[in-house]
Amino acid sequence: MFFSCGLSNYYLAFFHLWNHAFFKALLFLSAGAVIHAYFDEQDMRRLGRFREILPFTYVCFWIGSLAIMGFPFLTGFYSKDVILELAYSHFIIDSNFIYFLGLTSAMCTAIYSIRLLYFVFFYNKEPNTFRIWHHLLHTYEGEASWQMFISMFFLAICSICIGYLSFELLLGVGQSYWLDSIYVLPSHFPF
Repeated sequence: MFFSCGLSNYYLAFFHLWNHAFFKALLFLSAGAVIHAYFDEQDMRRLGRFREILPFTYVCFWIGSLAIMGFPFLTGFYSKDVILELAYSHFIIDSNFIYFLGLTSAMCTAIYSIRLLYFVFFYNKEPNTFRIWHHLLHTYEGEASWQMFISMFFLAICSICIGYLSFELLLGVGQSYWLDSIYVLPSHFPF
């Protein structure tokens, strides 16, 4: 969002904020579901092999992680790709460097998201913690409560399709959503 504001694309920063709210909230709620299911354990190195125990949370984590990585046709793709595209389209000497910085930060996001998925859902044959906790987690169905389930389901649907549904409204050429509330100098207008 700050990267987009630095490029004088304030409407794009708001669009990324709008998209980011859904998939980041999904990731935080999914992380809370994992922490709650595993007796408030917050050290990722102690977790592992939760995809069989928490299948819905596993799917929500994948959706949120892919959306934050900017995977094509998910919500994050519609804002992150446009930000990188506009950074590259500024015809100044520093535009290649600015684009490289944005691409590097997107790659760092992908790396930490994949690391998170690996530690929580694929690491270790058994979690690296007390055996009684792991046994209790298998006997007690550790999936989220129905309130968290409904919220995670709603956020997962929004993380998949809200970018596509709101792209033309907020960023489309010829749109009048912003009118004169956000003024961009004509020399900075990229379209």
